[in-house]
Amino acid sequence: MLSLKDIKKDYVVGDSTVSALKGVSIDFRENEFVSILGPSGCGKTTLLNIIGGLDRYTSGDLNINGKSTKDFKDCDWDSYRNHSIGFVFQSYNLIPHQTVLSNVELALTLSGVSKSERRERAVKALEQVGLGDQLHKKPNQMSGGQMQRVAIARALVNEPDILLADEPTGALDTETSVQIMELLKSISKDKLIIMVTHNPELAMKYSSRIIKLLDGKVIDDSDPLDKNVVEPIKKPEKEPTKADKKAAKKERKKLKTSMSFLTALSLSRNNLMTKKARTLLTSFAGSIGIIGIALILSISNGVQFYIDQVQSDTLSSYPLQITKTTASIGEIMNTMAKNHEDSANHDKDKVYSQNAMGEMINTLMEETKVNNLEKFKKYLDDNSDLKDLTSDVQYTYATTLNVFTESDSGVMQVNPSTLLEDMGYMSSTQMEAMSMSGSMGGMMGMGTDVWSEMIDNEELIDKQYDVIAGRLPEKYNEVVLVVDKNNEINDYVLYSLGLLDPSSLNGIVRRAMAGEDISVDSEQHVYTYDELLDLKFKVVPTPDFYKKKDGVWEDMTGDENYMKKAVANGTEISVVGILRPDEDASSASISGAIGYRHDLMTYLIDEVDNSEIVKEQIANPDIDVFTGLKFKMDENAADTDSSSETVSDSTADTESKADKTADSSDADKKAGLVAGDSSMEIPEGMTEEQYKALMEQSGASDTGELADMGMNAMGSMDMSAIQGGDMSSLTETQKKYIASLSDEQMELMKQMLKEQSDTNADQLANSGKYSTSNYDNNMKTLGYSVVEDPDSINIYPVDFASKEKIIDIIDDYNDSVGEEDKIEYTDYVGLMMSSITSIINAISYVLIAFVAISLVVSSIMIGIITYISVLERTKEIGILRSIGASKRDISRVFNAETVIVGFVAGALGIIISYLLTIPINMIIAHLTDVPIRASIPVSAAVILIAISVCLTLIAGLFPSRVAAKKDPVIALRTE
Repeated sequence: MLSLKDIKKDYVVGDSTVSALKGVSIDFRENEFVSILGPSGCGKTTLLNIIGGLDRYTSGDLNINGKSTKDFKDCDWDSYRNHSIGFVFQSYNLIPHQTVLSNVELALTLSGVSKSERRERAVKALEQVGLGDQLHKKPNQMSGGQMQRVAIARALVNEPDILLADEPTGALDTETSVQIMELLKSISKDKLIIMVTHNPELAMKYSSRIIKLLDGKVIDDSDPLDKNVVEPIKKPEKEPTKADKKAAKKERKKLKTSMSFLTALSLSRNNLMTKKARTLLTSFAGSIGIIGIALILSISNGVQFYIDQVQSDTLSSYPLQITKTTASIGEIMNTMAKNHEDSANHDKDKVYSQNAMGEMINTLMEETKVNNLEKFKKYLDDNSDLKDLTSDVQYTYATTLNVFTESDSGVMQVNPSTLLEDMGYMSSTQMEAMSMSGSMGGMMGMGTDVWSEMIDNEELIDKQYDVIAGRLPEKYNEVVLVVDKNNEINDYVLYSLGLLDPSSLNGIVRRAMAGEDISVDSEQHVYTYDELLDLKFKVVPTPDFYKKKDGVWEDMTGDENYMKKAVANGTEISVVGILRPDEDASSASISGAIGYRHDLMTYLIDEVDNSEIVKEQIANPDIDVFTGLKFKMDENAADTDSSSETVSDSTADTESKADKTADSSDADKKAGLVAGDSSMEIPEGMTEEQYKALMEQSGASDTGELADMGMNAMGSMDMSAIQGGDMSSLTETQKKYIASLSDEQMELMKQMLKEQSDTNADQLANSGKYSTSNYDNNMKTLGYSVVEDPDSINIYPVDFASKEKIIDIIDDYNDSVGEEDKIEYTDYVGLMMSSITSIINAISYVLIAFVAISLVVSSIMIGIITYISVLERTKEIGILRSIGASKRDISRVFNAETVIVGFVAGALGIIISYLLTIPINMIIAHLTDVPIRASIPVSAAVILIAISVCLTLIAGLFPSRVAAKKDPVIALRTE
């Protein structure tokens, strides 16, 4: 079973070598009680430690069940101690911070026994030694005899083959010693017990065999194994097969000891709980760095959240803007600067002119380009990534939103506003330029228009505004009124919307500059929500401003009666809600006082596109519908046509006169017929019966008088009014005359008027003169737009990071198309705020770097504390090694301790940081008006705790390696 062959053990002390054992050879039986006696220093304990695998022999061999241990590795010795050896020490060697039950269970934990079986076997072992009712006591709550019984139970729980007892009664009184010896003797019936003792009386009384040592040699053996006994001849063993070797390897692997990390955590947790104050102080020291970083991150997160909000709000007001006609301001400035540097290459003996104006015009012409927005819009619509990067993509069109209000005094134009022009503040050209600047997101200042299109992102509007009355618009003919954060509307808006009388401001600027005494209404007016929600407006498409007259379309905006009817027939717009900017919103997406939906513009585009004047202009792209003249195509055509005005062909002129004569004759006949002139010949295409019937209807009895009245009436009559059915502009005589006509005469009159209109239009078109306008200008004047071809595109990025990705998308588009289709865009916000986030991040990183130093220092301190813990737990290391724990298990125990300390430090730091953010936010709120709320992101808190654990784990690697390398024999001697 167990055999020692010529075991020698030497210790090197300084320059000398001490021999503790000098060739000891002993054979043991499977079950006997062996006592080893001898004076101190004779090698008894050394021999016991070598048998138990705690110490290594210098030479010789230790055979276990006939197997040599010369080639044993550390893991083999660990397994041997755990499964075959049970130790009972003089000083009990119980782990003080574990309960009695946990001390006994520990060896089974290393063996990989399940929790339920472990508990069952540990309880059974304790009951065997008479401690079944002491399971949950700590060792310091028990007597010496009870603790030794616990040690014996721990030695027996794994059912070892050998029980090694080193002075088991050395610290006990006589009565207790007898009890322990009786217990050991009963155990020896089934197991080999080897006891080292200085008490020969106990040895003689309870041992079945006594071996005496002196100076490292066996000097006496009372019952040696009889070498003369002939052992049965064993058959020679077969050479192990591959299957045998595989099974043996599997068995060794099964017997391999290992401590789970949870067990290591439990051991370390219990140890730390015995030193709560020190653990708490250590964790607090370790948390200082975490607190510093967490507070920096919380403030940085609050600032970043505010910046993100500012970005979102700002980018909703200042989008990436792409207009149909654009110029790169940066390129213009660079080119002009370069040209100026090049032009300064002359002597300085005279004064030279600088061609600044010419350079500016030339550069502007060179750098101005037309963007193909129709093609680019299709590219954006097909891009699936754009939706996640933007709050909205807004397409604007050249179609003018004409808004009017009606009152008893007439109609007033609300949008585009003419208030500043009426005041004499600026000219109509300046008004148009300012209106354009206002449409560019307010970058150049406040526009003149108080109506603006809302961003198509209800979630963003909800964040930026509070609905204080009514609701958000849901239909194209619904709008909202926007007040400021104080529930106020500036008087410019009130005058523009007609809530205050704008006529009181007419010419006020000119009169003030002329030195006149003027007064402006400075009273604060108050409006209820209901009053504002009752506001109604009318939208009139631009083509409705024109009326066809004599073959051309005439602008009727100067005709008050016409405009009243046009506005009355316009689309009614209702105010359905009142919005107020949110207190925390840094910017607002609605630039005007009235916000309308995008579908109002699409509705208006459809109305314009389907109007009669637009259809006529599209059908006749070479004729100006406003003048009836042809558009000038090019210079050559102009020269040719000009010569045709002065040089005429006689034949053509003759034919033209003949045609005109024929046309005039036919027209005169029809005119006379309508007037009731009986002397007129029957017009061509009409029978005599038809002619007579018409004469009778017209009052042929007094045809001369009726003819005179008819011709006089027709001479000054608005013929286009008759065509349109509008009789309001006719005199009473004309109305009486019209009423006297039959249906056939009315139809004939309208036919005559149409023919006359066509003749006039044809004469204008072929007059040899040209329109000063062109087709595109006319269509723009009429507000014609194509939905697929916007006038500008406003892209609202979610944040700056998204804006950069959108720019990448635009760059990808530019790379994929030809030079003529490349897109130029204006990034207003990028010019102002692109570096803010980078600056904040840089400051945060610098602060974190400084605070990280304290984190590293605290980690080093935790490493030192862990090393102190290693020194304090040295005996525990020896105990664990004696029951089969490997070096890796010991290292794992102290790594677990650093993990616990690191976790507590990190968690404590986060908790303290969360508490500190409360006064920090109060201080920020008191000192500034900026809505910054310091808060630690959950992800950052988890990461910081993980960093704390990792740093303390790294700091504890060295102490844990020191613990793993400790000699278990020396460790067991440590007090």
